[in-house]
Amino acid sequence: MVSGPSLDEHDYVREGATQTAVKILVVGHFAVGKTTFIGAISEIQPLTTEETMTRAAESVDDLKGVQGKTTTTVAMDFGRLTISDRVVLYLFGTPGQQRFVQMWEDMARGALGALVLVDPERLADSFAVIDLIEQYGLDYAIAVNHFDGSPLRDEMALREALDLLDDTPVVTCDARDERSSAEALITLVRHLQDRAH
Repeated sequence: MVSGPSLDEHDYVREGATQTAVKILVVGHFAVGKTTFIGAISEIQPLTTEETMTRAAESVDDLKGVQGKTTTTVAMDFGRLTISDRVVLYLFGTPGQQRFVQMWEDMARGALGALVLVDPERLADSFAVIDLIEQYGLDYAIAVNHFDGSPLRDEMALREALDLLDDTPVVTCDARDERSSAEALITLVRHLQDRAH
């Protein structure tokens, strides 16, 4: 079920401003914090498609390391962040399960880049996500979602483990925190600007 109030065109563009819409994907493996991230950063009530996980999903989705997870995204999340009078980011969060991958192609169409959320305790789960983003030809930045109690990881070790190019940005964030999430998105936007020049 889709949650959130209905929106009209005035909810998407600041009055009197001439803005450029930039489509950004927020991607990552199952239960990495994409819905939380968009909820923390969006300046509008985010659109979510969270549904209660069923027993059938428990046999398909690996819940190891994600105790207490009771809902999952079944289509997408959507939020908006205005970063200047000229630029507004439209954030599209993808579902993380392999069975929803067919939706990614449509969501990737028209996107300028992707922020890849990574759980440092489940790095191997990120390989397929990064492969997909590279397959779609999107520039991306890595945002390591630092969970409570997890140790901070060395950036060079993370780069090596994820087999990243030298110019791929890596930042640490807390998907629950608005400021931390904004800094991660700003890192991605700067990377996209650098790649465009």
